[in-house]
Amino acid sequence: MASNDPPKLNNEDFTLQNVFNVRGKIALVTGGGSGIGLMVTQALAVNGAKVYIVGRTEEKLERVAEIYGKNISGQIIPFNADVSKKEAIAAMAKELASREKRLDILVNNAGIDGATFQTEATSAEEMKKNLFDHDSATVDDWMSVYQTNVPPLYFTTFALLPLLQNASQMEHGYSATVVNITSISGIVKTAQHHFSYNASKAAAVHLTRMIANEVARNGLKIRVNAIAPGVFPSEMTAGSSGENQKSAIPKEKYESKVPAARPGNDRDMAGAVLFAACNQYLNGQNIVVDGGYTLASGL
Repeated sequence: MASNDPPKLNNEDFTLQNVFNVRGKIALVTGGGSGIGLMVTQALAVNGAKVYIVGRTEEKLERVAEIYGKNISGQIIPFNADVSKKEAIAAMAKELASREKRLDILVNNAGIDGATFQTEATSAEEMKKNLFDHDSATVDDWMSVYQTNVPPLYFTTFALLPLLQNASQMEHGYSATVVNITSISGIVKTAQHHFSYNASKAAAVHLTRMIANEVARNGLKIRVNAIAPGVFPSEMTAGSSGENQKSAIPKEKYESKVPAARPGNDRDMAGAVLFAACNQYLNGQNIVVDGGYTLASGL
């Protein structure tokens, strides 16, 4: 006999507080003291997450907590560590495990750029002079950039894997997540005047995919994705930051280079990281957030 009861609706599932809910989550953001890392930190902490921000400069981390940790529903907690060193990552993981039973969200953001070079040339001799003979064209520069931008994603993720798996096991229907901050520089065909940086970010994109695959193959319920930003204000792109740890890029500098006619802003990055952190059906992806930059430059 058919029931006359009205159908059960699931409208609550579509509310913003459920779709993008990070309230009560435990997060760790490397390089969280400025630039994109600070944007990520704010997006999570303002919406109720407890966020550990990791960096080498304790003063910078303390300032972020002081400025942006007030009157929010979450927390910002400085955590001094150098994630370019395996021993420091191990110590960080041990300390975090002594404080928390789980880690819901890991954002691997710390990174540096390398030396830049004139890539335009009219002859093979000029290209050699620009890209090989130049004093800044060194193996050490390549190794320094790679060491900071690639291995920490690997070592930090696997050092914290037990805490991430704990988070997945503690909440039915939830999977902990790793979000690697890569770059459109790792997918475009142009060198953008810095081969070493672009090559390192290409490695980070592929490393994300490999980690996601191996974690899934071993039956662990941890999602691993990446966000590939275009031009966003940071100490790397702007050259400096202000007293509020924020950087600025003149809008007119990119009006003709990006279909959006501007650099990315805090809200653009907040929307991307909340999507990556909360969408339980997203895994192994490199999410491009670039204002259409790759449309203009080509892949």
